[in-house]
Amino acid sequence: MSRILLHPTAGYHRADGRPDAAVGFIIPADVQGSAQRQNVYMSPESPRYPRLAILWSFIRPHSKTLVLGLVLALATTATMLATPMVTKWVLDSVAASESLVEPILVLIGLLLVGSAVGLWQWILLGTLAETVVLDARESMVKRFFRAKVAELTGRPTGELVTRVTSDTVLLREAASSSAVSLVNGTIALIGTLVLMGVLDLVLLGTTLASIVVVGILFALLMPRIAKAEEQAQESIGNLGGVLEGALRAIRTVKASRAEERQTERIVSDARESAAHSVRAIKTQAFAWTIAWGGIQLAIIVVLGVGAWRVGLGVLEVSSLIAFLLYAFQIMGPITELTQNVTALQSGLAAAARIRQIQSLELEVDNDDDGGATLGGGATDTVIEFRDVHAAYGPDAPPAVDGVSVRIPRRGHTAVVGPSGAGKTTLFSLLLRFIEPQEGEILLDGRPYSSYTHREVRGRLAYVEQETPIVPGSIRDNLLFTHPDASEEEIWDTLREVRLDEKVLSLPEGLDTPLSSTSVSGGQRQRIALARAVLRTPDVLLLDEATAQVDGLTEAAIHDCIRSRAATGAVLTIAHRLSTVIDADTILVMEAGRIRARGTHEELLATDELYRQLVEALRIVETVSG
Repeated sequence: MSRILLHPTAGYHRADGRPDAAVGFIIPADVQGSAQRQNVYMSPESPRYPRLAILWSFIRPHSKTLVLGLVLALATTATMLATPMVTKWVLDSVAASESLVEPILVLIGLLLVGSAVGLWQWILLGTLAETVVLDARESMVKRFFRAKVAELTGRPTGELVTRVTSDTVLLREAASSSAVSLVNGTIALIGTLVLMGVLDLVLLGTTLASIVVVGILFALLMPRIAKAEEQAQESIGNLGGVLEGALRAIRTVKASRAEERQTERIVSDARESAAHSVRAIKTQAFAWTIAWGGIQLAIIVVLGVGAWRVGLGVLEVSSLIAFLLYAFQIMGPITELTQNVTALQSGLAAAARIRQIQSLELEVDNDDDGGATLGGGATDTVIEFRDVHAAYGPDAPPAVDGVSVRIPRRGHTAVVGPSGAGKTTLFSLLLRFIEPQEGEILLDGRPYSSYTHREVRGRLAYVEQETPIVPGSIRDNLLFTHPDASEEEIWDTLREVRLDEKVLSLPEGLDTPLSSTSVSGGQRQRIALARAVLRTPDVLLLDEATAQVDGLTEAAIHDCIRSRAATGAVLTIAHRLSTVIDADTILVMEAGRIRARGTHEELLATDELYRQLVEALRIVETVSG
């Protein structure tokens, strides 16, 4: 992040109460083009200025606080503008041999009032800024967890995290002090120029000429600074996404001896970001050096012209000193305007990126009750697929193509097939991660659409193939689905998956933090299984539950499956057919369709694909033996 280092001006403070030497963030972008490229959510209320409308949506709930901040800023500006005039009063009193008590008291009063109001404003706008950031982060996090799974898995995780972390920081200034500072800086600049004109129009003309030069300079250089900063931010986003993915796959990276290659790939994005930032810094340094040199030269010219006019007797010495004080101060409003225009640009770009989250499609539940509820156990079928078709996009090929099947209320149903056959899509449909394009799914005889997502998932338990663990302890993971489960239920479940001895051997027992180094892959699998069966679900969904376990643990999981199948439905996806040999029914999938169904023995005798799968996994001898 590049910095704009500003020289302190005479007693001047920004509208947010801080000294004017501050950091200026610059990440502007082409508003219309960038918004279209990024598919940014546009407010229908302001189609001509979409990013301003987006930014206003963050500010609007706090508009009263913002107005108060503006009033305080104007009060601070008033004390600043009054100070040189009171200084002139002091000098005139000295020249006239009058009492200095009254003007000195006024100066002290202006100092105290300005300091108190500035402190109040600083705290007020600082608190407002953090509130806006908190609101934005809270809104995005809630949106993430209400969005459809496909909406999240289709975007890099690192990019989503960046929205919540760094983009909200860029939003902070634009959504709080920038708006106030732009108004206050404009009024301060106009007020300063008016009072300078009251003192001497000739000197005012000299000052205005320098301001025009500075304005032209910045108008020419700002687009270059903006482009460099935008490119730097894009590089940072790329860096975050690649780094996050590489750290997730650190074992694969090391096993592939790809540390140096991956490091170079990530560091190249960092170098690119640094190069763009350095380019912006050089441009900023050039701009501010010329600007400050021009202003200092203007002050020297003002001093020379002013001294000449004093010598002619057309200008008082006190007026010249007051004018010079305004000349020193005028860079304050100019700096404030420049910094806050750039901060506003940065905030607008960040607000647009944050508002992209609003384009994430949410899981929406139908208000229709779908008819009378059939209680659990009213039929022998718990779940039914009726000619279900589904794909992962309007133009994508079907992942499930005309599936019709009934899942019995009790028993073990296994799904097998080659990769890409549609097995995982079947589970995604059951869990409502995706919706059917045609056909329907029924739960207890009622269409899925008549249930809420929470109601459907409350009847199911799911163990993923990758068995992710949630941050926290073993207890946190076990209670993740049912936080009200008792201690007795926890230990009964751990015994069922043969993890009780392992947990008892840990120094902190159930409260042991679950990191990648504290448990093995097989133990992670069993913790995920224990989490799923802690409270007996109507349907237990297992995606290759024995993928990472040893033979003894695999036998324990098979026992668990048989036990659960005696009281409820168990549906498994397996790439290891040993998992499903004892299944009551095996569904063989190919190209999104169910091509065969039956027991292990029946399918060995009747289905060629099933025989090929068995032969490929070399378990025929084990079964026949």
